[in-house]
Amino acid sequence: MADRVLPGPLNDTASLREAVCIHTRKIFDSCRDKDCIEDLRVYPTIGSQQYISGAISVRPRSAELLCVKVDVDEVTFNRGYYTVDVRYFYKIKGIVFPCGGEICGLAVFDKRVMLFGSEGNAKVFTSEDNCLHCDKINQPIAVVEAVDPILLSLKLIDAGCCDNLDNELIEVPENIISMLGDGIVLGHTGRVLLATLGQFSIIRLERDTQLVIPVYNYCLPDKECVGGAEDDPCTLFGRIRFPVEEFFPPDKIETDDEYKALLETLNQE
Repeated sequence: MADRVLPGPLNDTASLREAVCIHTRKIFDSCRDKDCIEDLRVYPTIGSQQYISGAISVRPRSAELLCVKVDVDEVTFNRGYYTVDVRYFYKIKGIVFPCGGEICGLAVFDKRVMLFGSEGNAKVFTSEDNCLHCDKINQPIAVVEAVDPILLSLKLIDAGCCDNLDNELIEVPENIISMLGDGIVLGHTGRVLLATLGQFSIIRLERDTQLVIPVYNYCLPDKECVGGAEDDPCTLFGRIRFPVEEFFPPDKIETDDEYKALLETLNQE
């Protein structure tokens, strides 16, 4: 077994200066997911309900990830493992026909994953807590990274043809409703709005720990600070590069490989 590296100066040829102890979060386990969420119930806002009642069809416009609620629970019979329950809140927008009005609604998606988060029995207290969280369990911290989903489809169906009306939302947090700008209709009045989303996400479990890391040097910025309250507008304007490309059209426009392949496919058809 290799000797343990201790904090302090290092004699090494790789320009290492010393080894230092830092307090940070160590990732114990993580996973990535590519979810295709089909026929997800969308709860329209009060202002959008009137458009939905008289609409024949609906066209998708956009989907925005508003918030993610994360809960961590220990797995009883599997030491060191935890379930991570994730609830995604989405803001869905569409255009209804024939009136062409814009509608907006809330969609909620739940998922659960199981990850390894190790064990920690020590009670941690800091000056920031001021003993306000003395009964806090030393659990790992779940982190969810996600991008705005891709709105693949949006459709209107009769409530009698919908199979997922059993698990309807009972209440919605006030901060989510404020992001929508209007109250939402939790029940259904004959027409149900369903969305299909594509969601990319990364979920990981982290735990506070102390690590020994190599230090090459101090992080001294190379760039000088530019601008300040003492500079007049003309001085700041003088530092801006002249935008030549805005005045003269380019001789050619570079396209990425994926777009070129799409053009070739369309030309063949």
